[in-house]
Amino acid sequence: MSSPLLLIEDLKKYFEIRRGFFGRKGYIRAVDGVSLTLNRGEAISIVGESGCGKTTLGKTILRLYEPTDGKIIFDGKDITHSDWKSLKWYRRETGLVQQDPFGALPPFMTIKRILEEPLIIHGIKDKREREKRVNDALERVKLTPVEDFIGKYPHMLSGGQQQRLVIARSIILEPKFIVADEPVSMLDASVRIEILKLLQELQGKYDLSIIYITHDLSTTKYFSEKIYIMYAAQIIERAETRDLLANPMHPYTRALLNVIPDPDPSNRFIIKEVPAGEPPNLMNPPAGCRFNPRCPNFMKGICDIKEPPMVEVSRNHQVKCWLYG
Repeated sequence: MSSPLLLIEDLKKYFEIRRGFFGRKGYIRAVDGVSLTLNRGEAISIVGESGCGKTTLGKTILRLYEPTDGKIIFDGKDITHSDWKSLKWYRRETGLVQQDPFGALPPFMTIKRILEEPLIIHGIKDKREREKRVNDALERVKLTPVEDFIGKYPHMLSGGQQQRLVIARSIILEPKFIVADEPVSMLDASVRIEILKLLQELQGKYDLSIIYITHDLSTTKYFSEKIYIMYAAQIIERAETRDLLANPMHPYTRALLNVIPDPDPSNRFIIKEVPAGEPPNLMNPPAGCRFNPRCPNFMKGICDIKEPPMVEVSRNHQVKCWLYG
């Protein structure tokens, strides 16, 4: 069996802050001991509510943030603490699709210039080669006819077209791996499926590996093969997509599934249980299981004392919960 493209081991990212009148040092534990594996040509989803550390995890994996601890192994190379200059090859092998397409695009550049920029940075000097790659990238994301788009500026595009342009920029260097950070959350419902299907098509056609970051479990089924549930900077459940959606084990995962809108009008009077309270402060997370202050299955003297281990409850299905540990 071939080695995974990406291996993350006990990854941590803490942000130092100063608080109080005397500026006492503290830390926000944005990512706190995350491990995951991404195979070649595979798509996985990182799912959790706002503030759980999903975006920080993605940016740390891409080495846009310096890891505090742990390991990042990409294609057999340890890049955890490589310096910025030596990571240029890694920038070429990876891409990022941001959440806000308009904010991700420089408003003073034409589409042609936006797509040429990474080619120039990475030393592709031949003008005809750059032009061919720009045209190919636009065709891949279905911004056609190309001549109608090449001279436009980002504000002249719709939200869906802007996100297609962001995707085109992320794949123009033909990377092996991209992080798609909430790529449809700011788009109209009518174009969300189109963008997800585009990512699925690109993944299959170009053997792309994708980490899809989202707060919406309902969109993960379109192309991700595995789901990692994240809560308060930690992975608390992981399984193959069909298994997790059909048989969620962690109380938090069940809560996420409960808040998915139900299109059946006959179910409109059914009251769905959702956990009370708010996610914990990552400067001072609760002892034991981090979900324990909100958990409907809370067991005093266990859940609030010791952090649960990640246990395998069935084949390829692990959960971090004292109900099973």
